[in-house]
Amino acid sequence: MSLLELRDLHITYRSERGDVPAVRGVSLTIDPGETVGLAGESGCGKSTIAGAVLRLLPKQTLIGGQVLLDGEDVYQMKPGQLRAARWTSAAIVFQGALHALNPVQRVGKQIAEAILLHSSHSKQVATQRVGDLLERVGLPPHRARAYPHQLSGGQRQRVLIALALACEPKLLIADEPTTALDVMVQAQVLELLAELQRDRGLGLLFITHDLSVLTSTCERLAVMYAGRIVEDGPSHDVFGTPEHPYSAALARAFPTIGDPASRMNPTGLAGDPPNPANLPSGCPFHPRCDKAIEACSATDVELRQVGVARRAACIHIPVEGGIDRG
Repeated sequence: MSLLELRDLHITYRSERGDVPAVRGVSLTIDPGETVGLAGESGCGKSTIAGAVLRLLPKQTLIGGQVLLDGEDVYQMKPGQLRAARWTSAAIVFQGALHALNPVQRVGKQIAEAILLHSSHSKQVATQRVGDLLERVGLPPHRARAYPHQLSGGQRQRVLIALALACEPKLLIADEPTTALDVMVQAQVLELLAELQRDRGLGLLFITHDLSVLTSTCERLAVMYAGRIVEDGPSHDVFGTPEHPYSAALARAFPTIGDPASRMNPTGLAGDPPNPANLPSGCPFHPRCDKAIEACSATDVELRQVGVARRAACIHIPVEGGIDRG
């Protein structure tokens, strides 16, 4: 059984100006011990999916399809089940650790609180476990007495990871956990996540706009655009030989270190993602696509099989491979 299964997930935000479809029919699975990356520009629906997994979206949000954790529908869970699922089945490491942590409470107390609320451990055992968790993420136990503002950005991110692991979840969702960090600290956090995933057999959903980070961290990669998955498959294949023009544009956007030609001739992606409330007709990427043809403005192609274990949603991919919805 999969740790996480998204079945034709649709998410629409309600607003005074009308409904905004943020996620449009996403299907995705993560098995025990598997690492899956979710890539795409800001506004494509990545963080919305992260919030939907544990019902963290605004109450008025419209949800269609299913979100299954260990086979249980998250949106059918009672409040007690949901509280337990948020710590023991899946946990989230957010992007802004300084905002995610309570600024007026010592970090050790925040970790201990989660342990005491969701287990039968005594305070003494919880305190010992806090020290063990901090050591596990590369911090000395005495840092439990620190307030968030007394820690560096990398240290706060490590605390947030320790907090997410407090109740030994089976699935870890990392939502842009390294975006605000410098390159060296980012590498340390990525190495830590990979080590924890290997040692504990965690399922990992890693969300970022950086394809190169996902390639070094995840086995599988799903690229999102305008609320839908436009390509998925083994990470190195999607990054190395992308089938969808959007995936190719993202891959080209990262320069090769030490290559003067790459540095002097950047190949970024022109324009901006479409407004979810006003999507273009046909394929939503066609206004920015250098391979667009007339049919692209009229046909929104669903995911098609491309070889073994790969799919892409592009009109240039032969239909004979089969059609599957993402």
